[in-house]
Order: sequence, then structure tokens, then C-alpha cells
Amino acid sequence: MDKQRRKELLQSYRDRKITGGAYRIRNTATGRQFVDAETDLAGAQNRFVFSQRMNTCTKARLHTDWAQYGPEAFTFEILEEIEKKDAQTPQEFAEDLAVLAALWREKLGPDNLY
Repeated sequence: MDKQRRKELLQSYRDRKITGGAYRIRNTATGRQFVDAETDLAGAQNRFVFSQRMNTCTKARLHTDWAQYGPEAFTFEILEEIEKKDAQTPQEFAEDLAVLAALWREKLGPDNLY
């Protein structure tokens, strides 16, 4: 790869939009939900799909129900997306996502959460 192409690819990577957000993993058999937030929603969804295919639960709170009901009983849903601001540090973005997840947990109610 020539130097110019490498510079273009590197700049493209730096200029990409970083989107994080809140998501839930829902047990369709019981209605219980696991709510969390990630800086990379696509990565979180890919990990979930992979864990379903391999029948390996990556979330400790879900292990018991995962073993009882199987991976097909769980669904992944993006609840809300937010874009990282240019001036925002990764730590600040993570803090915003933690607040977002807490707001969604409150909105969905504690009765059916893992």
C-alpha cells in the first residue's frame, strides 16, 4: 500500500462517526430484560449474534435463563443511539452512555430487569 493511500485510510478512520447507545436483550419466554449501553452498538449486536450461534452467554446475569430457555429465547434491540461529539473524550462519552442506560432502566421499570 502506498503512503498516500495509507494516509487517506487513516484520515477516513479518524473522521468516522462514533455512535453508541442503549440496548436491551430481552428474554421472550419470561419478558425479563437486560439493559446496557455501549460505545459501539454494532459490535455489541455482533457479539450477541455470535453468542447465540455458539450458545455461549456473555452476560453473567443471563446465564441461568440462557441455560434454561436457550439462546433462541433472547432478542437484541437497540433502544437509543447517540453520536460522540468531536470535543468529547472517550471517558465523557462512556459517562453519557451510562446515564442513558440508567434512564432506560428507570423507564422500563425495575420489575422485569435482570
